[in-house]
Amino acid sequence: MHDVVLDLDAIRAAARKLEQGELVAFPTETVYGLGADAENPAAVAKIYAAKGRPPKHPVIVHLAPHADLGYWATGIPQQALQLIDAFWPGPLTLILKRAAHIPDAVSGGQDSIGLRCPSHPVAQALLREFKQGRGGVAAPSANKFGHVSPTTAQHVRDEFGAGADSAVTCVLDGGQSEVGIESTILDLSRMATHGPVLLRPGHISAARIAQVIGIEPRLPDTAAPRASGTLDAHYAPSTPVALVDAAQLHEIVAQLHGSGRRIALLRRTALPEGRCLAQCELPIAPAGYAHDLYAALRAMDGANADIILIEAPPGGSEWQGVNDRLRRAAHDSRGVLARLLGAG
Repeated sequence: MHDVVLDLDAIRAAARKLEQGELVAFPTETVYGLGADAENPAAVAKIYAAKGRPPKHPVIVHLAPHADLGYWATGIPQQALQLIDAFWPGPLTLILKRAAHIPDAVSGGQDSIGLRCPSHPVAQALLREFKQGRGGVAAPSANKFGHVSPTTAQHVRDEFGAGADSAVTCVLDGGQSEVGIESTILDLSRMATHGPVLLRPGHISAARIAQVIGIEPRLPDTAAPRASGTLDAHYAPSTPVALVDAAQLHEIVAQLHGSGRRIALLRRTALPEGRCLAQCELPIAPAGYAHDLYAALRAMDGANADIILIEAPPGGSEWQGVNDRLRRAAHDSRGVLARLLGAG
């Protein structure tokens, strides 16, 4: 799956840094993570400080293959074991009841915990080396809170810098993340009362989950556990973002161009040349689109445009994860496009 040459010396050094309470960025198949020892509250606090992350916003704990799930969680339902057998290692996070001895620093003070086993070979090698495979690495995405997630090592360096002044002691390079958007998050901590609840869509769809456990996951309810990447505004570049239906895209680009606006564009179809300051054509298929999305958003954010227009992808379950990320990226930019058009 990943054509990656493992730098075992660098991986061992990174594991020792984690054991010493330092922060290490590493690749996963979804995005790059900013890792700390999940059982060291002071180390986890460094993640929150480096990212500017709200203290009640939980992080996901990454485990080595064949880790002892019962060490981290209690009351594990049968459905969790079925999903682990089907999708781990892979881009699925399960929310379970946190074992009492695991510090609540990773769960934002909640009695639950998010666990996953990544499939990227660098991540797996790091997790096997860290505490001889018996530890857990708390790792949200390796970017400032709310920003676009990193899918390359350079993205991480762009966020946190490099050298002695950086909060991140080392960045393991594993190439570009294969999936490109964050893991699916499924709450199984309230099976008796609520059943499975899909807190964040991702590469593994609700339909695929239902095929395994025989139950269609519900949408989040008001009492659902807080989970990573589920705030209304998230995954956002600095430049305002607007989603535009394909049928309206030509006209809106023409209007903005005519009024002298600087446009950056993410598109799936062809547009006339010369009207945009910068543009990027993303793949037609949802997996390819997700793979390229964050790198394209970062590139367009660097174009010094007035607005990033994104041609809205199709609906449908296979696009649910992508559309979730785009909706959150555009949340705080509501009204910007109307103002730019009106001012023209």
